[in-house]
Amino acid sequence: EEPVSDLDVVLKNNDFLRNTVHRHEPPVTAQPIQILVEDDEVVVVDKPSSLPVHPCGRFRHNTVIFILGKEHDLKELHTIHRLDRMTSGVLMFAKTAEVSKRIDEQVRERQLEKEYVCRVVGEFPEHEVVCEEPILVVSYKVGVCRVDPKGKFCKTIFQRLSYNGRTSVVKCLPRTGRTHQIRVHLQYLGHPIVNDPIYNMDAWGPHRGKGGQIDKTDEELLKALVEEHRSKQSLDILGISEEDLNSSAENKDCGDSSDCAKSAQADPVNESTCPAKDAKDPERDTKDPESNDIAACRQTGEKGSGEKDPLCVECKMSRRDPSPKELVMYLHALRYKGAQFEYCSKMPEWAMEDWEE
Repeated sequence: EEPVSDLDVVLKNNDFLRNTVHRHEPPVTAQPIQILVEDDEVVVVDKPSSLPVHPCGRFRHNTVIFILGKEHDLKELHTIHRLDRMTSGVLMFAKTAEVSKRIDEQVRERQLEKEYVCRVVGEFPEHEVVCEEPILVVSYKVGVCRVDPKGKFCKTIFQRLSYNGRTSVVKCLPRTGRTHQIRVHLQYLGHPIVNDPIYNMDAWGPHRGKGGQIDKTDEELLKALVEEHRSKQSLDILGISEEDLNSSAENKDCGDSSDCAKSAQADPVNESTCPAKDAKDPERDTKDPESNDIAACRQTGEKGSGEKDPLCVECKMSRRDPSPKELVMYLHALRYKGAQFEYCSKMPEWAMEDWEE
């Protein structure tokens, strides 16, 4: 239990070492996780925006898995599918490996249907729109994708529900499970999600990526996106920090992200935030390799006693807290339907026909 100052100490068998990790967790909303259904087989929740499903990137305490363990004593849950950190809505966990396996088979056989609702810029067409543009991951680090002929096959069906004169509420039915699929397809159609912190930004140019018009190299696009968030002091909304950017500047795209389970195993300081790499089964989430023995509590700033670390970039920075509005994106998983089940959440407030910004 003594700090080591002599670096010439030789370790012996049965020596016990302990290290402390200094970490800053990005802020999340204080909106509670609502439990929609709990029985012997599953737990179904309505996930708030801004909260990742499992530990990843710089998130440990502020995750759905940890909060369910800490606040509801729901432990050893099996993730069945995932939602992007900024997406809210229906999220399902299995309580046993058997149930998880059974639902996995339905995922593989494409027996599951997902229905999302979002609010987009402009007047979306009244008729049904089908988008089948292939999607490519630009950066696993920052978490950016775009339409590209070299990308993976995707299909999303869109149907307008209402239009209030400025923005439209659209129902989305993804037929594949690619990273950021709905968001990228809406951007391509010229109707990005109103407050999308990636795909509705000036960095994409005057057309904001409509029809795939970007007029920038991938490197220029990423730099412009990071600079735009840096100028707004909103890097936290991307789930990355100055330290993440500095530590991997020379080690491009080496990490996994807020949407990927793999990153829970990676180095918590130097890893980056990115969309999950599409595995053999894109809708299947890897089991969380970390144990649930760390208390889940929503917190920002320094963990522990609040001591400043002279080597920590984040400790030296004073950054404004984001407003709750900045931590919400208007994309919501409304329904999740399988062979023997169907779970649905309430329509979000921003999706009401007469809603105004």
